[in-house]
Amino acid sequence: MAEQHPNAGTQWDARFSSEAYVYGTQPNDFLVDMAPRLPPGGRVLSLGEGEGRNSVYLASLGHAVTAVDASRVGLQKSQRLAAERGVFIETIVSDLADFTFAPEAWDAAVAIFCHLPPALRRKVHQSLVRSLRPGGIVLLEAYTPAQLGFRTGGPPVTELLYTAEALREDFAGLELPVLREMTREVREGTLHTGPAAVVQLVGRKPT
Repeated sequence: MAEQHPNAGTQWDARFSSEAYVYGTQPNDFLVDMAPRLPPGGRVLSLGEGEGRNSVYLASLGHAVTAVDASRVGLQKSQRLAAERGVFIETIVSDLADFTFAPEAWDAAVAIFCHLPPALRRKVHQSLVRSLRPGGIVLLEAYTPAQLGFRTGGPPVTELLYTAEALREDFAGLELPVLREMTREVREGTLHTGPAAVVQLVGRKPT
């Protein structure tokens, strides 16, 4: 999932309208690597979930997953994938500008390539901090401005790309055992493919 803005649902409905899963059906590599850090069997919120690959994977690990996305079509595909894999996920159609983050409601939150305009990004990330329970974990991977030189996926404008410095400010109040910018190979369907400049974050709410 990428940037959200007015009519985001319509834009993403069109992108997800094919039978194919445009970002594939396998979970994000960073999420797989960091999943052991999540509280076992916890309530997990996945933002900008798209077609379900990450939520379905987390559900397969025994988590109670709620997937939020502006695209009804994407979340319908998420439910189809969950059924095929024999797991259950809850889905909520909502633009993140309108989503209510209840305080201390979640054991973990995941935001994989969920790119938002700066003001909304800060609002959503700060809301995530408040909505985590003590000891809760947030996992995030996103493209950095250096991604514009690769053209292998992600938003084509700098303001929708993330930096480690910005994320450190957004997630003030969390311990950050992982916060790094790096280049890695990303192979996710047809729209994320090739060398990519990313920022990766693991945040933990103090107990």
